[in-house]
Amino acid sequence: MNQNFTDKKTLLYIILSGVFLTNAIIAEVIGVKIISLEALFGADPLNYEIIQGLNVNFNLTAGVIVWPIVFVTTDIINEYYGTKGVKKITYLAAVFIAYIFVVIWIATNLPSAAFWEKNNIGFVGIFSVGMNIIIGSLAAFLISQLLDAHVFHTIRKTTGSKKIWLRATASTLVSQLADSFIVIYVAFYLLAEEKWTTSQLVSVSISNYIYKFTVALILIPLLYLVHYLIDRYLGQERVV
Repeated sequence: MNQNFTDKKTLLYIILSGVFLTNAIIAEVIGVKIISLEALFGADPLNYEIIQGLNVNFNLTAGVIVWPIVFVTTDIINEYYGTKGVKKITYLAAVFIAYIFVVIWIATNLPSAAFWEKNNIGFVGIFSVGMNIIIGSLAAFLISQLLDAHVFHTIRKTTGSKKIWLRATASTLVSQLADSFIVIYVAFYLLAEEKWTTSQLVSVSISNYIYKFTVALILIPLLYLVHYLIDRYLGQERVV
């Protein structure tokens, strides 16, 4: 990666990094809630039986609302700044997420004011689970981001600047499979006091993966639009 950035390249990296960090952190904070996609559209649970005893419903962690923006931004950063650019912002995000974990841990263990005591159980309960989510997501985040960067860059070396859809789709296919299963396993089984059943773990993980991958496909036209706008902005000064 060329370290002698012009002002345009520096500003672009700052903007992309800001979008990446904002959405990654939001996903960590709201990921404690499990939402029902079927209920959102007024439908009954899908309850599709994959194998005997394992039914899949579209119960998703709330973090998936913004997570597609994270991996689309990852692909854009990879396209213009290479794997080094992705790794830098990934490690920075990991530091911020770890910082959030420390602050939440301190906040949940501080003594409550007397008038707040009755609300403290809910506060601690929510953020205790949230801390599990943050730990699980941090592990999943680092693994999936590095996988995404590696797969994306490997395909780009073969295709050049063509076939953006192929490297974006393939990198998402691989990285989000790891992300979807690792975060749920760590947060709701490995670290949880009340452990989820295998059926719950697999069901929510599969639902998250299907959702993320589907949204990534839907966002491919947006990816091309962003590439077009960035190319016009940079002119001949592409980064990689």
